[in-house]
Amino acid sequence: MWRYFVKRLGIAILVVITVSVISFGLLRLSGDLAQIIAGEGATQAQIQETRILYGLDRHMVLQYLDWAGKAMTGDLGRSLFTNEPVFQLIATRLPVTATLAFSSLLLAICVALPLGVFAAVYRNSWIDRAALGIAVFGSAVPNFWFALVLIYIFGVQLRLLPISGSASWWHFVLPTVTLSTMVMPQIMRLTRGGMIDALDSDYVKMAWAKGLNPGIVFFKHALRNALLPVVALSAVSLGFLLGGSVIVESVFSLNGIGSLAYESIQRADFPVVQSILFVLSFIYVLLTLLSDLINARIDPRIRLY
Repeated sequence: MWRYFVKRLGIAILVVITVSVISFGLLRLSGDLAQIIAGEGATQAQIQETRILYGLDRHMVLQYLDWAGKAMTGDLGRSLFTNEPVFQLIATRLPVTATLAFSSLLLAICVALPLGVFAAVYRNSWIDRAALGIAVFGSAVPNFWFALVLIYIFGVQLRLLPISGSASWWHFVLPTVTLSTMVMPQIMRLTRGGMIDALDSDYVKMAWAKGLNPGIVFFKHALRNALLPVVALSAVSLGFLLGGSVIVESVFSLNGIGSLAYESIQRADFPVVQSILFVLSFIYVLLTLLSDLINARIDPRIRLY
């Protein structure tokens, strides 16, 4: 297990370094950052002074090494717009996005997992068709439209739930329901497909032949193996939810990291944008590593690869 962990950890570190290099380079190649910082009416002398002030006159490799060295100590620079430490800005906004992402993934799993299991057990029945219909609905409906519908019904007409802000858990109900539809269809379909393959396998047929209890066959033998891809997908989905909540946060006025990224892009605040990309990619890779370790724990055969 330790050998497998060290191998996956090495791959994860290489991925983080690669993503940081690519994001750093793309921001530098997107335009003259010194001119963007100096402003539209700046003269060439002011642009050159800005370039020297922020170290943009040095070679890109030296700029990256300087940024990476500081990032490893937690120094992500300062915002060009507010002059606040970038680490503090992200630390302030990240809990809101993390709460929204975790609650959305939990709701998606709680709904999609039973639907997928029942759809596989009662294949080609009305339950199966209803589950697939829900999956198609979740994949086809735009998040912003679904969010507006929920706001109109539960916030405006029924006045049951708040429609903006993040003061309490009640404020996260509608955003959680909206964001969960992004990953619920994939988890449901993957669970259904995994359960169908498991139920058709030889070891499950042997369990039926032994006369084992249906609950043991379904949950101990079939579901355990069907969950392997679901665990990996859940980790990837959580990273996707963390980085893909910009629209939902904007509709419900949540001051999360998604809205911070949108504001920073509009202001050309590249230290904040670059740091958000790095932090989200780091979390994404960490979640993927965690899913690999959980899968290796569930199925020891994975450790051989």
